[in-house]
Amino acid sequence: MSPDNAPAPAYVIDPAGGCPHALNARLRARGPVADVVLPGGVPGAVVLGHEALKEFLAHPDAAKDARHFPSLHDGTIPPNWPLRAFANAQGMHTSDGADHRRLRSLVGNAFTARQVERLRPRIEELTAGLLDDLGRVAAEAPDGVADLRTHFALPLPMSVICELLGVDPEHRGRLHHLSHTVIIATDTTPAEAMAAVRELVELMGTIAAARREKPGDDLTSALIAAREGDGDRLSEAELIGTMRLMLVAGHETTLNLISNAVRALCTHRDQLALVQESKATWSDVVDETLRWDGPVSWFPFRYPTRDLTVDGTVIPKGTPVLAGYTAAGRDEAFHGPDADRFDITRPTAARNLSFGHGAHYCVGAPLARLEAVIALEQLFTRFPDLDLAVPEPELPHQHSFIGNSVESLPVRLAGR
Repeated sequence: MSPDNAPAPAYVIDPAGGCPHALNARLRARGPVADVVLPGGVPGAVVLGHEALKEFLAHPDAAKDARHFPSLHDGTIPPNWPLRAFANAQGMHTSDGADHRRLRSLVGNAFTARQVERLRPRIEELTAGLLDDLGRVAAEAPDGVADLRTHFALPLPMSVICELLGVDPEHRGRLHHLSHTVIIATDTTPAEAMAAVRELVELMGTIAAARREKPGDDLTSALIAAREGDGDRLSEAELIGTMRLMLVAGHETTLNLISNAVRALCTHRDQLALVQESKATWSDVVDETLRWDGPVSWFPFRYPTRDLTVDGTVIPKGTPVLAGYTAAGRDEAFHGPDADRFDITRPTAARNLSFGHGAHYCVGAPLARLEAVIALEQLFTRFPDLDLAVPEPELPHQHSFIGNSVESLPVRLAGR
């Protein structure tokens, strides 16, 4: 038997993931940082507490560049490690300092509050059309049930980000499948993951080639022009990496955010009533969903460039560290003893960390918020009695410890 003061054993991450909240609570009870064993037997850590995560995300000695992860390069970790795609990706999400600022500046102008607001009419138009489609699917189904995730929560952000990037419609289905395989589905085999990475990079290259041959008023064309106007600013790998980041972050997270908000409102009708009675706003719903059931659970990676003490816990130099967003969202030390309760009037909800913190704060956060607000407002205005078609605990959770949502979301538009 271990002595009472012995360190808790490292948690061995299940690649199949599942709903993270009970696990988060158990690990958070031990402390704000937990040792973990990543898939493939790689030792790592996850930061779980709100204040600890806020400190870690903004710490100057917590790097994103995998050159600070020695085990990745010295032969300790095999080439087919399933999470290598996260560490090896090139783009602003895996760079630091001047490189990060350079890459971020190339896309930042597309996501300012003013630029995003210009997209509102198009997002509203897409939303209305998708709700028409959702209504038709439900009307034609023998049981009146439609999968809201497939027919609404997915195609809305996918259409928006693909139009922004200049991606032709015929590529969108495959792009979602590949990005889901590479980023979200952490239960895939190493061979499946590597094949998906190769195909995704090739497809992004095809898209970039099309925009290079026929430039348009889109972000990919702008990135190519910036690179070709000053050849040392953006390499081909950085171009593809930036496009991949924009595509994945631009739809997978918003897909989960919309899905999770709908689930929360359907199972907390009193909170939905507050918005419908104008006692709260759809922005309040988005903030509380981000806190209570955020779209990303444990996200890889940051690496301490020295032994780093975070809220009293030492994380050794070179450790691959996960950001525990869903864990921080229900941290009772910050959000209060009722942190497990969905409450859109919660004062601390807007201070959630689901979009990150510090220099790497999500550049697309204004767009994700706008899409979610428009989607939820139009959805529940058109279908105010919408409800889940099955009990919420029976919904299949994503097979992921990175993404946090369900695989499908069957609903009845007129309620039960």
